[in-house]
Amino acid sequence: MLNALTRTQAEAAPLLARLGLAIILFPHGAQKLLGWFGGAGPIATVQMFQQAFGVPAPLAWLVVLTESLGSVALFLGLWGRLAALGVLAVMAGAVQLVHRHFGFFMNWTGQQGGEGFEYHIAVATLALIVLLRGSGGLSMDLAMSRPKRVWG
Repeated sequence: MLNALTRTQAEAAPLLARLGLAIILFPHGAQKLLGWFGGAGPIATVQMFQQAFGVPAPLAWLVVLTESLGSVALFLGLWGRLAALGVLAVMAGAVQLVHRHFGFFMNWTGQQGGEGFEYHIAVATLALIVLLRGSGGLSMDLAMSRPKRVWG
């Protein structure tokens, strides 16, 4: 099973998708887990998920950890497929619970009541590339998936 999670080739496309995804996702995770970038921190984030969206606390914690630790794992290329699957689940949940009500477009002009889901499609597409192709080049997954040499 571990081999299925780490199997990848030294390809540039999944590497670029993984790094882009990590860079986009990290600030959102840092808001939730660390309270950075104007975020509320973990306790307030979990409470908000519970109160505003009816998300159970364990699931809210999974969102916090997926966006924060998952983004670090993606950056390192460690278990990229698992992290990407988590990101896909978070994006699907965000669209379903919040963003679909505001339509496709982000709130560029401030005229909408909230943000649409175009961002979520872009993030989900990057996550799909990693899910399908693995972490790609320069990844810990690649190092783990290479055959081990026996000296003797």
